[in-house]
Amino acid sequence: MLYKVTDIEFDFEDEDGDVLPYDEQVAVAQSVLDDVWEVYDEDELANVITDDTGWCIKSLNYLEITESH
Repeated sequence: MLYKVTDIEFDFEDEDGDVLPYDEQVAVAQSVLDDVWEVYDEDELANVITDDTGWCIKSLNYLEITESH
C-alpha cells in the first residue's frame, strides 16, 4: 500500500540528551514529507520511517494513496 505523510513529529533527542540542530530536524522531516511510502500496511509505516531516518516518531498523520483504474 502507498502512504503520503502529511505531518510528522520526531523525538530528536538522543540517548545522551543532545538535540539534533534545527536545520537538520527540518531536513529529516521534509525528506519524509516529500516521499510516498510503500509498506505492507499502516502499522508498518512508523517502523519503516523510523528505520529509514534513525529517529523515533512522536506523532504521525498520513493519507492512503489509492490508484484509480
